[in-house]
Amino acid sequence: MRTVPPLIALLGAAALTLTACTGTGAGAGAGGDKIPVDGATFTMAIGTDPGTLNPMLTSVGIARNIDRFLYTRLVEVRSDGKIVSGLATAWTSDLTTATFTVNREATCQDGTPFTASQVAANISFLGDPANGSPLTGTDVQPGTTATGDDATGVVTVTSGMPDPFLLESVGSISLVCGSALEDPAVLAKGGGATGMYTMKDIAANAKYTLTLRKDFTWVPGDADPKLVGAPSTVVFSVLPNETTAANLLLAGQVNAAQILGPDAERLRASGLFHASVETATGQVYFNQAAGRIGKSEALRIALTHGLDLTELRTVTTGGTGVAPTGLIGQLPNPCRIDSVKGNVPDFDVKAANAGLDAEGWKTGSDGIREKEGKRLSLTVIYPNFVGDSFAASAELLQSMWKKVGVEAVVRGVDANGMNDALFTSGNWDVSMVPFGVGMPSQLVAYFSGPTPPEGANFASFDNAEYNAGVARASTKAGKAGCADWAAAEVPLITSASVVPFANSLMTTFGNKATFDYTESLVPSSIRMFE
Repeated sequence: MRTVPPLIALLGAAALTLTACTGTGAGAGAGGDKIPVDGATFTMAIGTDPGTLNPMLTSVGIARNIDRFLYTRLVEVRSDGKIVSGLATAWTSDLTTATFTVNREATCQDGTPFTASQVAANISFLGDPANGSPLTGTDVQPGTTATGDDATGVVTVTSGMPDPFLLESVGSISLVCGSALEDPAVLAKGGGATGMYTMKDIAANAKYTLTLRKDFTWVPGDADPKLVGAPSTVVFSVLPNETTAANLLLAGQVNAAQILGPDAERLRASGLFHASVETATGQVYFNQAAGRIGKSEALRIALTHGLDLTELRTVTTGGTGVAPTGLIGQLPNPCRIDSVKGNVPDFDVKAANAGLDAEGWKTGSDGIREKEGKRLSLTVIYPNFVGDSFAASAELLQSMWKKVGVEAVVRGVDANGMNDALFTSGNWDVSMVPFGVGMPSQLVAYFSGPTPPEGANFASFDNAEYNAGVARASTKAGKAGCADWAAAEVPLITSASVVPFANSLMTTFGNKATFDYTESLVPSSIRMFE
């Protein structure tokens, strides 16, 4: 069974970035000239329980954030796109091959060496579609294999197909200890750690407690190998209510929380430390599976004409949002070319009505359109655990469509509900769940190819122009293909397969702690203060 894709990192503790507008603000509680303290506990509020922590089988943002504390990566990608060392001390890459030299000091949580052959086994596992990982086709291309030479520490990766961002994709996966790779039950609870922390205790729907590894020395980039001021204990506390999380943060009972709603303004005003990224927040997807109303391009366009996207953006982001420029939702986002401007069907009620009329949907006695005895009724899902803004925007969409004779039945879902709707039951017509990936190549599996359960193409996309654009872009390494990637996005937008309407500033606030943030909180960057 597929798990939720790397979407809504904003649903808790991982960020989705688009324009990589990252920054850090310091104020009360930020540390300033204070001396970092060792042995402290760092508590971070998260909006919902992460479910399984198995990094091979989850893409839920909150779970991936916790996994970043538990599992090492070969390389780290900074907010400016710069690649620095992680587990690997050296690397090379092109479209189809990459090599990594593994740090000889690395160990599993049980103290045994974490070797090149174990790293290779991780990559090969994700390269095999039979293992059912949602990362196959995004982080690791299907058919990818890897070999590891424990004598030299060199891992050689052969991509199953050309991957323009092979280094960033494969280099950023969470790596588990070889003994745990074949035991999903162990990984589901955060076992087999190779990173900076190990899992100490899990109280589902309440808190997850992690402990610092004293033997962890393979710190990313130029981070302090002595980890002065790093917390000895990390607690992820499940706090669904943003106001509660904000109050605890101000009181110093929580050290970090990602706040999206109106509470963010009072936290900024308080002078708390904060790290911010611009994120993809507002996106509408239509289910194009056979028998679904969204199968019709003309109907999708007509429905989009019925939406005032500016007003939706205002509600979704609390008036602080900006119009998106592309479909990539998190760092490193190497291609920053505007594929959105002028391509989204504009707000035009007359055009909406005309389009619906042309498709044969006539207004019924209660104002809702009908066709051949069937009401024009759409099931709209939205994430219900990220403050009130998503519910408000879903209700606004509902009222907008009612004005053109469309019944929208809105349904809030949690992470498990998203997983079921998008990747199991298919019981949805419109999704307001935003996706967040860091490279255009990672969207391909979600926007083309096999549908669940065989694949990740959750909305049954079948756009020949997109596929052709991807084929062109995939022959060019790195940023050389950016113009082609941007061109590939355009037909998805003009056909209203994807309707991007809002980016917002996602801020993680800190009290008595400072930290860096890329697509999620960077464990080695946390420093604690009194």
